[in-house]
Amino acid sequence: MTEKTTRTPAQIRELRARHPEMRERDFARIHGISEGELVAAEVGRSAVRLQVDLDLLLNGLRACGEVMALTRNESAVHEKIGPYEKVVIGPRASMVLGEQIDLRIFPSRWAFGFAVEKAGDEGAVRRSLQFFDQQGVAVHKVHARPSTNFEAWDLLIANLRHADQSEGIMVSEAEAPEPLGEAAGIAELRERWAAMTDTHQFFGMIKALNLPRLDALEMVGEDYAFQLDHAAVAKLFEESAATELPLMAFVGNHGCIQIHAGPVKTIKTMGPWLNVMDDTFHLHLRLDQVAAVWAVRKPTSDGHVTSVEVYDAQRELIIQFFGKRQEGFDERVAWRTIVESLPLFAQTHAA
Repeated sequence: MTEKTTRTPAQIRELRARHPEMRERDFARIHGISEGELVAAEVGRSAVRLQVDLDLLLNGLRACGEVMALTRNESAVHEKIGPYEKVVIGPRASMVLGEQIDLRIFPSRWAFGFAVEKAGDEGAVRRSLQFFDQQGVAVHKVHARPSTNFEAWDLLIANLRHADQSEGIMVSEAEAPEPLGEAAGIAELRERWAAMTDTHQFFGMIKALNLPRLDALEMVGEDYAFQLDHAAVAKLFEESAATELPLMAFVGNHGCIQIHAGPVKTIKTMGPWLNVMDDTFHLHLRLDQVAAVWAVRKPTSDGHVTSVEVYDAQRELIIQFFGKRQEGFDERVAWRTIVESLPLFAQTHAA
């Protein structure tokens, strides 16, 4: 892992003072730094460096009551309002399994943490806990709400406070992915795919076959995966909202996956963004960064499960949708009907 040459904290603060109105993520991108470096430049001012201790963090958040959990990637922002409940700590993955906040966390990717306080509208103070990977890219954030228990919030920060309160962080260049071995052929892929009994077996299957996720969808055949038109994403939301069908929406990065399970109601498009603006769920999706949309069928012991997967130009998964279902039961017919009625890629582009 190579260290990345970057600006000093003082240089970052000087630049930031010239552009205080810019969003943090946009400012960092334009000035060639990471968002983590921008936050770390304010340690001793508006930021406190935290230990990355998921046991302390997640169990401490349980006492804070209502907060907003935010997980994003380059093309989608997923926000859930509620308490952190049903915390499960594991060495390779931890989970939050609450009715509102539902997370899958991969601790090896979490490198830096900060508690941040900033002036908001009309003198209000915006409080957040922000966590970044070794490249300074955000993996997860927690924002306080008016009803948050701030006594518990302050105690959590005190318990997580790092002994080192120096400004700045040293980020690293992202490592190149390890080259895959020889990829499996279509026959082996289809054999292994047909043998699945649980959707959670999918990732292990494609890893064992040395196949990137989208490659597997393109190879397996239309009985298991078929490509949809880009318009299918907006159509999926429209149909789900109109029928009040509960769905599951997964947005993640390599450090955290955040899940919404339930209906969606208020859908608004603003410029390139498709937005869900419900009481406890907000989603912001960049439709102009969608490069491919696929409907996928995975066999399980309860019958096949249908998902819709959305990819960017780098062939990375942006967001994934399922119909909400209970273990031991087949998926809802209404969900399957919606997916199978979405516009196909070939129909739109054949002319």
